[in-house]
Amino acid sequence: MTEADTALQPKRKGLSRRQKRSLSRGVQYVVFVAAVVAFAAAADWGRLKNQFAQGDIARQMFPDVITLALKNTVLYTVTGFAVGLALGMVIALMRLSSVGPYRWVAGVYIEIFRGLPALLIFIFIGVAVPLAFPGTEIVGGTYGKVALALGLVAAAYMAETIRAGIQAVPKGQMEAARSLGFSPARAMVSIIIPQAFRIILPPLTNELVLLFKDSSLVLFLGVTLEERELSKYGRDLASQTANSTPILVAGLCYLLITIPLGFVVRRMEAKTQEAVK
Repeated sequence: MTEADTALQPKRKGLSRRQKRSLSRGVQYVVFVAAVVAFAAAADWGRLKNQFAQGDIARQMFPDVITLALKNTVLYTVTGFAVGLALGMVIALMRLSSVGPYRWVAGVYIEIFRGLPALLIFIFIGVAVPLAFPGTEIVGGTYGKVALALGLVAAAYMAETIRAGIQAVPKGQMEAARSLGFSPARAMVSIIIPQAFRIILPPLTNELVLLFKDSSLVLFLGVTLEERELSKYGRDLASQTANSTPILVAGLCYLLITIPLGFVVRRMEAKTQEAVK
């Protein structure tokens, strides 16, 4: 065959890049569906139902699981978030201060409380503080202890988030405020911080979700029956009934809060990105 005949033959066309991506995606879907089907076929659903889905046990949990356990969980989370936000704001401003000792103290606090597990903070509040200061009572009892423990943990993360938000505000905003006669403190409070919070609202809401789950550590403080949160309430009933249905119900109650909050975070992030564009 001559070179001329070879040139006259039609060239074979392979799959385009778009077709290859579609084929790869289709294969992944097939593998995923096959894995799910195999898992479902291998599981012993009867035993799972007997251990985790006893309707009569689940019905016995209501309304206490909502009016007591979920209420306490939300209360612990909200108060801890409030303490963490207030303390985090102070630490963030200290971190940005021109005074060296303020920056050093803020930096040490952030490194320590971000590095320690939340469990150790709860134990420290519940055990070390009473030993160090005999006779001292934290305001609010167990609720105050939980708010303080969660707040100390959250403040370290919130401080860095707030600091990043303040630094993300254009420097021209401070210069414009100063030119209008604002003092640095007033400009920070009235101009810079409100704009920073618009930027950091999604990560702060995400921190609220994390605190909601960390509230389960309250059991290490020693709580009464009326102070139990979802995890403690579910574990206690699971022990009494020798069945794991209460733990599943408690988990579903967590999802009642975390899923809507997660949706709110995604919506706020989308709006923030649209505003940037």
